[in-house]
Amino acid sequence: MDQPIRLKNNGQISIVLNSQQREIPQPSIHKEVVPKTNSVEHEAFREIETELSALVGMDEMKRMIKEVYAWIYINKKRESAGLKVSKQALHMMFKGNPGTGKTTVARIIGKLFQKMNVLSKGHLIEAERADLVGEYIGHTAQKTRDLIKKAIGGILFIDEAYSLGRGGEKDFGKEAIDTLVKHMEDKQHEFILILAGYSNEMDYFLSLNPGLHSRFPLVFHFPDYSVEQLMEIGKRMLNEKEYILSQDAERKLREHLTFIKMVNPISFSNGRYVRNIIEKSIRSQAMRLLSDSTYDRYDLLTLRSIDLVFPDS
Repeated sequence: MDQPIRLKNNGQISIVLNSQQREIPQPSIHKEVVPKTNSVEHEAFREIETELSALVGMDEMKRMIKEVYAWIYINKKRESAGLKVSKQALHMMFKGNPGTGKTTVARIIGKLFQKMNVLSKGHLIEAERADLVGEYIGHTAQKTRDLIKKAIGGILFIDEAYSLGRGGEKDFGKEAIDTLVKHMEDKQHEFILILAGYSNEMDYFLSLNPGLHSRFPLVFHFPDYSVEQLMEIGKRMLNEKEYILSQDAERKLREHLTFIKMVNPISFSNGRYVRNIIEKSIRSQAMRLLSDSTYDRYDLLTLRSIDLVFPDS
């Protein structure tokens, strides 16, 4: 599956993950850099690569993380050789629907940057509008500064960041935006800010402050998973819990996911939706087995179609 990267006029790198569109491959002068696996020096990379391999899809994201690793590593070699090294801000923007892996990817990036000494801690601070916006003048700036202070050495991940731009000029969300912009510049190498949210809403959000666009050199797009990818996510979740789907249950789940993606494409929550089905269905199976007094190993392992519980059903 081709995963195109587009360089916009504003200098942002636009990255599309799990894209279902096919494009004509273009010749590239860049070669993928993969560290030799027998080098102790690249142990950090191998650990992160193991985590990345557990993710369904996201081929472009995996490649880009390798490129970032290579860039940081080679910069250190250049510095050791007395060559000029330029520090680049690594603030990012994640655009996509809920359940497309944005928080998971942010955590992995934090771990990688900590192992490479780009971040001193690599921890992830998750926040939303209520964590930043106060109730009176000055309160918002203080709450935002406090969050940034907690994120120093790691990543501040703000989900549904576009909500900060709602409410007009008198809304305190604008104060939070202004405070973030200032600290992104003043402390740009002390923490990484990742703003996440729906694609269209994030585009509007960027237009609210002229300083925002230029401060996010990396913009990642997280398209929805395909039905087959969602099935793979579900099977991996079940495998981790030592469950399997019967043939009829697998068919029923696939048909449901196909239907729900078709009738509810905007609010569909992707991997999160599948996780909820799995968790509810496991409880449903437990109730069935308890009622039937059936505790055979195969029965304990298997989720049948009768066990599947879909939201609002």
